[in-house]
Amino acid sequence: MAKELPVFSLAKSDQLGNEFMYCRVFCQRQEPPPLRLLLDYLKSRGQVPLIPKMDPEALDDWAWVQVALGYHRERKPIQLFCIRDRGTYKDVFEQEQKGFSGQLAAFGDEEAQLAREFVVRARFIATTRLIKQDITEEGYDFNGWILEFFQDNCNGIVQIDGQGFFSPKGELVVDLREDPIRDFSTPEITPPS
Repeated sequence: MAKELPVFSLAKSDQLGNEFMYCRVFCQRQEPPPLRLLLDYLKSRGQVPLIPKMDPEALDDWAWVQVALGYHRERKPIQLFCIRDRGTYKDVFEQEQKGFSGQLAAFGDEEAQLAREFVVRARFIATTRLIKQDITEEGYDFNGWILEFFQDNCNGIVQIDGQGFFSPKGELVVDLREDPIRDFSTPEITPPS
């Protein structure tokens, strides 16, 4: 049985006044890769991921739930969550999938329909959470490498809150900046009691 890592609550802000930005990769691959592959990928791109002390076996486990990835010792880490189509957070997965699918269905262009197909066929969502007041350009770049890893290795499409969906080349293909649809995009995950 997989070891479950602690999960933080996902909300637009916390009690300390920190505002969060979420980025997602809707992934069509059956299972997410083990964290060790992500860390190796980041290192191959010249990044030095800072991770909390954890059992080395947990890095090879495909059933991971959450991890904090630091990019600078003086900055808060980026939280990475894996929300699957089954298990504990299936309801959150379904909420995200339904919300984005409905939002994309309102667009008539080919790019939006292609993005919608990715959302509908997704098996898990790799979600990063950044603290807006603390993130730097270095942090945005680091986050970009995380998103690229899942996009390339898990047949995924990137979505960034307040912006929209992006092509594999990093071009904005579905602009959601002006979309007045209700903000369903904040997953409501609470730690198990």
